[in-house]
Parts: sequence; structure tokens; C-alpha cells
Amino acid sequence: MFEWSEEQLMVQEAMRRFIEAEVVPNIDDLEHNGVPPFDIIRKMYATFGMDQMARDRFKKQLERKISGQEESAEERAERAGDGGAAAMTLIPIIELCRYCPGIVTSMGVSVGLAAGTIMKQGTPAQMERWGLDLLTAEKVGSWAITEPNSGSDALGGMTTTARRDGDGYILNGNKTWITNGPYADTIVLYAKLDDGSDTPIRNRQVLTFILEKGMEGLEQSKPFRKMGLNSSPTGELFLTDVRVGPEHLLGETEDERSGSGRDSAKGNFVTERAGLAAMSLGLIEQCLQLSIQYAKDRVLWGTPIGDFQLIQLKLAKMEVARLNVQNLVFRHIEMSAAGKSLSLAEASAMKLYSAQAASEVAMEAVQLMGGNGYTADYRVEQLARDAKVYQIYAGTDEIQITHIAKDLLRR
Repeated sequence: MFEWSEEQLMVQEAMRRFIEAEVVPNIDDLEHNGVPPFDIIRKMYATFGMDQMARDRFKKQLERKISGQEESAEERAERAGDGGAAAMTLIPIIELCRYCPGIVTSMGVSVGLAAGTIMKQGTPAQMERWGLDLLTAEKVGSWAITEPNSGSDALGGMTTTARRDGDGYILNGNKTWITNGPYADTIVLYAKLDDGSDTPIRNRQVLTFILEKGMEGLEQSKPFRKMGLNSSPTGELFLTDVRVGPEHLLGETEDERSGSGRDSAKGNFVTERAGLAAMSLGLIEQCLQLSIQYAKDRVLWGTPIGDFQLIQLKLAKMEVARLNVQNLVFRHIEMSAAGKSLSLAEASAMKLYSAQAASEVAMEAVQLMGGNGYTADYRVEQLARDAKVYQIYAGTDEIQITHIAKDLLRR
């Protein structure tokens, strides 16, 4: 794949019209006035029939889960097409990130991570009770793994515990940097099993639970004040003797053969990191477009600054970054169409380069515009703040490097 198909370009154009009508006029409310993005996400789902598509997809997944049958080769081929589901998923991400990356972060965590985890490892009853409302964006989901003292060491350093209590569990602990945490209706939460043994907590089994807003002992904090990505609410979760029944344990079993909490988390890391390349592409495209127009319009010493070689160098480097990240996105789409998945090292390499490229391009756009670029009116200021978190969440640059290197050394 080296370019978008005609059908994909039509979807892209329709998405751009929606964003211009529904997102752009509300950016200031989302960024500065504490308005959460969920109503816009729901409107987008309704406008493009994404809610109905989610219901249709849910029905097929549920039927397969009940019957125990895998997706057929014919179904995979029909879904893949010339880039298929991956392309249609990534196009809205790219276009939204040209203006408001926070919407994508909130949507990705709710629909991709929270709903995705339930749909992959939940029982049919759990899929029906919690999965469908998340997939259609009717409810808000969060995915809670990070803790105050275990950011990059998310699994090993986890101290939130689940202690057996009759046929259920008692949960205690603290989660932080939880996207959608302040507003989440449904929370997919990871905890260490406290079985009373002498096993060091670092090595204990990780279980996954599904929690609901309003549970006794569950406190959801107010949104954090952050450097960027303000359109995506982030907060903390506090658990004090939260009692859950066995139906809240994902898969309703501690048997790791049915999918451990550790494997679930690692699988989501791959998905999250690959999607970040699409987010980076949208942000880079917008910064480049704004910079080109500014270089044409801004005149110094009687000459458009685009005629100066130092400005041309900045634009050229932005275009190189755009092409490289776009090629990574296209490769991911082709692999998905062929039914292949990225390894953790490949996803980490993709995320590392894309995140760095997005942050560098955004800061260069600010520099190119000088004092104007430092003001909110020119929008690259917001995109530069938003881009920085790409190098932090879903695994810092430093963590991506270790994953890539360890994989190379194992070969």
C-alpha cells in the first residue's frame, strides 16, 4: 500500500467535514474550559453509523465466543479488503489528531483498550453486560494499570491487590494517570492476587477486574491539570475495600490458560503503540500544512520567509518525517489486511520513531512561526504541548528502546 484508495479518500473527506463542523468550533471548550469529549465522540459514532457497525461486529463476536469458533478465512478476507478495518479505524484517528489528539486518546482507551479487553477475554455475559455499551460509545470506559510508583514498571511494580473473600474479592490500591478516569462508567482494572502466600508481590499473579462507577469504596478523582492533551480527562482511582463478585473477574476464572492479566496488558501495549503512529501522522500533517501556509504569508525584509533556506530546511525535514510516519502507518494497514500482527519490538520501534517525529515537527512549527507560534491563536502551540505526551504514555521513549534492543539481542 502506497496511497489511500478512492473509498478511503471519501471517508477521509467526510471525516474532515465533520471535524470542521463539530470539533473545530469546540476546541477551546475542550482544551480550556473542562468540557469532556464524549458527546462529540457519540455524535461522530451516530453520524457515520459507527454505533450500528459496532453492534453488528459485537453480535458476530458474541456468537463466535458462545460457539467457540474462530473467525473464518472468508470473514477475515472480507474484513481485510484493501486495508479493510485497520484503514477505516485509522483514518478518523489521523484526521482528529490534526486538531484535537485528546479526543482520540479518550476514544481509544474507552473503545480500544477497555472494550477491547472485555471482548477478547470476557465471558459472553460480561461482553453483553459491559462490552456493547463501550463499543457503541454509549458509556465511557477506562483502562487502569498505572500506579504512582509503577509507571514504566507497570506489571512488576504493581501493588494494588485482590484478596479472595468468599466467592468474590476485596480490592485495595491506587491507580493514576487513568485516561477517562474521572468520568468512566466502566473500569478495566489490573490487580495482584493476594493469596496469603510468601510469593513476593512482584511475582504474584495479575488478575483483571471490571468495575463500575458508584461501587462502594471506589473513588474517582477530578481531572488533572496537565501540560497538554487537556481535551482528554485524566485522573486517579482510589480503592478502599471494594468488594466485587466473581462476575467482575474478567473471564470469571483465575486460570491463566484462559488469558492472564499480564498477557492481556502486553497485548494491549502492542495495539496502543501501533495506533500512536496514526495519531502522530495527523499531528505532523497539520503542523506541516500550517507551517507551509505561514511561510508563504509571513513577509520579512520584503520577502516571504519561505524563500529563506533555513525555513526551507525546516519544511523539508517536516516532510521527511511525514513520509516516514505515513509509510509506517501504511505498513501496519497492509499487515492487518494480511492477518499479521506486529511484534512488541516492531510496535515499540513504530511508536518510538513516530512519537519523536511528532514532537520534533510540532516544536519546529512553533519555532518557524516565532512569537506567533507561541500563542494559542496559531494552534501549533496546542499541538506542540499535545505531542510531548506521545513520548511518555503507552511506554516512554526509554522503555521502547529497551523492548527493541532486548528483542534484537534475543535473535
